[in-house]
Amino acid sequence: MRRALLGVCLAAMVIRAPTAAQTSTRGEYILYAAGCAACHTDVDNDGPPLAGGRALKTSFGTFYSPNITPDPVHGIGGWSDDDFVRALREGVAPDGSHYYPSFPYTSYTRMRREDMLAIKEYLFSLDPVASPNRSHDLPWYLSFRQLLWFWKLMYFDKGEFEEDSGKLTSWNRGAYLVLALGHCAECHSPRNHLGAIDPGMRFAGTRSGPGGEAVPNITPDVLTGIGGWPRGDLAYFLQTGATPDGDYTGGEMAEVIDEGLSRIGRSDLEAMAEYLRSIPPVTNLVERPEKSSGGETRDKDPWE
Repeated sequence: MRRALLGVCLAAMVIRAPTAAQTSTRGEYILYAAGCAACHTDVDNDGPPLAGGRALKTSFGTFYSPNITPDPVHGIGGWSDDDFVRALREGVAPDGSHYYPSFPYTSYTRMRREDMLAIKEYLFSLDPVASPNRSHDLPWYLSFRQLLWFWKLMYFDKGEFEEDSGKLTSWNRGAYLVLALGHCAECHSPRNHLGAIDPGMRFAGTRSGPGGEAVPNITPDVLTGIGGWPRGDLAYFLQTGATPDGDYTGGEMAEVIDEGLSRIGRSDLEAMAEYLRSIPPVTNLVERPEKSSGGETRDKDPWE
């Protein structure tokens, strides 16, 4: 617990992002709801906010996030509105090349165009940072981006989020936040050998998450997921990282909360909790054994 709490505290000291009450623009609010600050900042090496370089280690190699400040050379300063929307909606760069799905356009595609452009407006209001992008460290056979066209053909469903008229406004808001902005399934789902999410296990957790870490099941399964968490407790966790049993989350989830979810309003967190508690439960135990200092084996809690 102390290690997890330390992770939360350290993450809180890294990037001085505003709280929900302090966010000055709609685009800034959406940017934090979408997790852009955490992914596009190289925290480990004290990189400037949103200037890229953050390493994402996966079983396919290491991906590095790009500079999304308005620098015209290394960032997105030369991008048009349509360039920005195409990147998020289709996973295509201004030069026509395909992005790897380590960039979660597979979820961002559901964003509304006005929300995408609100993010762009906010980003363009910031100071540019002339920080060069770092090339991905991938096996040679994954360096051919043309192959991503076939991957998209098999696994990518493009299109904006559509509300369910039979559901409450709060449920639809939560679905939009979880499925589109928060892109929660990208980390909380197992993937196949080609890196696509297993549709039958969406949100059910995985033992092979970012950095090789276990990521917990967030379906409302009582035994292995969040089925025993009241909606208020789940919303409070998303805001603070505190679990119902009094512990605190650590690792990358602590950063997701501190540099994203803690910056959005309580009503939106309640809506996310409402949606997550409504999806089909999936039984999937993702804890994996680790050796203690005494040599015995115990299960590692993915919430820590």
